[in-house]
Amino acid sequence: MIVYDKLWNLIYDRHITRSKLCEECGISRVTMVRMKKNEPVSLDVIDRICKELNCDISDIISYKSDNLY
Repeated sequence: MIVYDKLWNLIYDRHITRSKLCEECGISRVTMVRMKKNEPVSLDVIDRICKELNCDISDIISYKSDNLY
């Protein structure tokens, strides 16, 4: 599962609100809610966020296995 915890930490550290990020990137609030729930979003959204924050994709998302052994 893709998780966006790194994104929330990054915008917190940079003193950016989620609303401001939506506005600057042209992302809908519905998309932001999907990300908050760790639901999938398009790579276009990820690309816009990376451009706006001047960061790499690995700076905003990570992968956690769903499998519990």
